[in-house]
Amino acid sequence: MDESRPGYTAELLRHFADLRDGVHGNAVSRQDKEQLFAKAVPLLDPYARQALTEINDDLLLRTGEIRSTGVRSTKHGIDAVWALTWPEQRDAGISPVTLHAFYGAGFHHPHLRGVTVGDWPLNVFTEEQATAKLATLREIAAADVHNLVFQRDYRIIPATVRQGR
Repeated sequence: MDESRPGYTAELLRHFADLRDGVHGNAVSRQDKEQLFAKAVPLLDPYARQALTEINDDLLLRTGEIRSTGVRSTKHGIDAVWALTWPEQRDAGISPVTLHAFYGAGFHHPHLRGVTVGDWPLNVFTEEQATAKLATLREIAAADVHNLVFQRDYRIIPATVRQGR
């Protein structure tokens, strides 16, 4: 990584260079890009779980449960999902806090998103790059929590209604 610029701008430049050059990492074919995606998901897994565990521990008072799919094929391409669900969210009939890694069928390369927030480039090929994604995963999860509150109200967050908080 270029140490002269912030990590996130260096990642964006890698992302844009991939678009320019028609590659993802060094992969050109869809099959090779899917293999890179399949290798990226286990690298991201501990960081996705960490971001969701932090929200569960602090905001949901450990009432939540993290569910993950691993890499799977869908009619839209391939993806992996980490979802944090909890009783108030389920009772409200709204989506869980979600971290979604996906490589859409018509896409040039994979992305990350939340259930209520848009797309981020997913250029993870090494443990170092996966570690650096923790901040992004935290922000996606936090934005989802914020937006889900606005779909219902603050009472879906146990830490806001329990005594002593």
